Amino acid sequence: MTHRITRPTRPAQPAACPCGLPESYEACCGRFHSGSVAAPTAEALMRSRYCAFVKGDAGYLLRTWHPRTRPARLELDPGMRWTGLEILGASDGSAFHSTGTVEFRASYRGGSLHERSRFERVDGAWVYVDGEFPA
Repeated sequence: MTHRITRPTRPAQPAACPCGLPESYEACCGRFHSGSVAAPTAEALMRSRYCAFVKGDAGYLLRTWHPRTRPARLELDPGMRWTGLEILGASDGSAFHSTGTVEFRASYRGGSLHERSRFERVDGAWVYVDGEFPA
């Protein structure tokens, strides 16, 4: 007779959100994508927008783009594979500000994108205005 020793199983932990924070997608950026709550800071909006690129959610990206700079439509490359987000710095962009800047590096298979993004509040909600690509 053979005895097999098994380890007790633990409930599976939900994967961390693609934006890099340890919460699950549903508890982190998913709640912004669903529209149940708005991103409270410029950095939270930037993280949720990165996550929308990962998930292919063009509708969310357009909804969170400033009306004066928003394109008429947005086509995402279905072959693009985003692999990580690193926040390099942020200024302003809290509940006490009307503008904010977030500098980040978003990695994808084969390279990375370094951007300094500008955000503003429109009707109380944070929106992406534009970005520049530091040398």
